[in-house]
Amino acid sequence: MRRAGRFTHLVLVSAAFLLMTATMLAQITPEPPVAPEPQDSQAKPSAEEKKRESANPARYAYHAAGATVRYGELALVKARDWESNWFTGVFVPNDRSLTPLTGAQRRELYLEQTLATPGAYTKRMFVALIDQARGAPREWDGGIRGYGERFASREGQFIADNSLAALANAALKYEPRYDACRCSGFWRRTRHAVVRNFLTYDQSERQLRPQWGSYAGAFGGGLISSTWKPQPRNAFAEGGRAMLGQAAYGTLLNFFIEFAGDINRKIGARKGKETR
Repeated sequence: MRRAGRFTHLVLVSAAFLLMTATMLAQITPEPPVAPEPQDSQAKPSAEEKKRESANPARYAYHAAGATVRYGELALVKARDWESNWFTGVFVPNDRSLTPLTGAQRRELYLEQTLATPGAYTKRMFVALIDQARGAPREWDGGIRGYGERFASREGQFIADNSLAALANAALKYEPRYDACRCSGFWRRTRHAVVRNFLTYDQSERQLRPQWGSYAGAFGGGLISSTWKPQPRNAFAEGGRAMLGQAAYGTLLNFFIEFAGDINRKIGARKGKETR
């Protein structure tokens, strides 16, 4: 009964955070007004042009084929981006400029990072394996049942952490994404990855600010996780450990994102040599 009650409490807390955060994100950051489309006489074909085009099947087929190719290219680009970011999450490559996020974009980013990216679950599974090997918390069993409890606990803490961080970043209008270094050299890029775990851009996308949102979210997630972990539990100690985990894990994740493309190219080049 105690186990069932603890699991029910975890599910309710996670669901409440998801619903609350998704609802509030778009309200905190108003979306910019949409600029009206230019009234260009050549933008839309006239009735006479439509009639002439319909009378020429070859021309119509040519335009239809061109549109199909463009849609196919967009689908391939989207699939490629999803495949490359499924573990790293959403980030800004070094060949793209940073632009402020709207409320709707923040909500979409939050839901993708929290629920829709397979990498988010993979990370929790890996961390739960470490907890299983360490036997933490020691009051929980070993085996599949204990691992399930540890994974559920990590997932619930992650949802609380990510929800609080998303709300804080939206309220402060801070950039929640990692931006790849526009520099060269291993040490310069490594330094960039480390610094970005502690500093981020404000809404100007030029001024660096402390990562208040990320670390406040980590501390809050640690506090909340103490409510379903075996008692007695020091909530503030759990929050402090979560902040230390953010400092270590966040730096490691930034490093992986920064060099993921290089690693992928190296592996691809090696496979190419082996198949020759």
